[in-house]
Amino acid sequence: MQLEAQTLRLRVDEAELAQLLSGSVTENRTQLPDGRTEIQQLQLAASPHWQRNDATWLIGLPEWEVRALSERLPSREGLQFDLPTPSGGTLQVLFDVDVRDSTRRRMHKSSEGDAS
Repeated sequence: MQLEAQTLRLRVDEAELAQLLSGSVTENRTQLPDGRTEIQQLQLAASPHWQRNDATWLIGLPEWEVRALSERLPSREGLQFDLPTPSGGTLQVLFDVDVRDSTRRRMHKSSEGDAS
C-alpha cells in the first residue's frame, strides 16, 4: 500500500489475488511505534467503496474488473477508480497485481503444462 496526497495504490501478489477471487478478505496490518495497529482490508464488491472503522480501512474492489484483470495477467496495467470525498474531491485508487510475481507464477505453471 502506498498513500500519496489523494492517490492510494494497492498492490497484491498472486496469493492475495487468489484469496480475493475465492471471496476472502485480504488484510495488511502495521503496528506503529505508539502501539496502535492500522489495518487495511480488501474485498471484492459489486462496486468500489470505502469504509473506515477506527483503525481499520475496508476497501471494496469492483469484482468483475478484478476478475477481468486476473484473466490478462501478467500485466503492468492495473485498475483505477475514484472514490468521492466529503470535500467534493476524490481519492484515486490504483489496484494492481505484482507483475514479477505474476510472471514467475504464471509462466512456471505454463511451462509445467508443456512438460506433461
